Amino acid sequence: MDVLWAPWRMAYVGGPAGAGCIFCAALAGDARGRLVVCTTRDTVVMLNRYPYASGHLLVAPRRHTADLAGLAADEYADLAETLRRAAATLEHELRPQGMNLGMNLGAAAGAGVADHLHWHVVPRWIGDTNFMTTVAEARVMPQHLLDTYDRLRPAFERLDART
Repeated sequence: MDVLWAPWRMAYVGGPAGAGCIFCAALAGDARGRLVVCTTRDTVVMLNRYPYASGHLLVAPRRHTADLAGLAADEYADLAETLRRAAATLEHELRPQGMNLGMNLGAAAGAGVADHLHWHVVPRWIGDTNFMTTVAEARVMPQHLLDTYDRLRPAFERLDART
């Protein structure tokens, strides 16, 4: 029998629930350690630590809010433009055959972080999902998360307000 090892998942399934907001915490400290590929005036873009596919990004307003309608026009414009540019960057760098873009507002809608709205940007390839997700409740990721970060970070530098 072959064994698939995904030791990084244990921190997620067996660890304590994180304190605080992952998006607010991402704005402080080491960008690579927090998987932040860029920030703009009003937006933070980071890799999902528990991705559905390689390159799975989270795009969130810097301001802690779950109220999409309550975003100021300039905040929403920056969020929308950053989302558009993040998707274009993934398209250019990873060459996916498709892409899922989605936002889950509220716990009932499936939001894992219900108190800070965010977009999911998931590059997709034909054959990137298989029986493992359905039968074994596991994902097979073709690239290590930090390798993905190191590949994408230079491409996001032109969007990043920190550089």
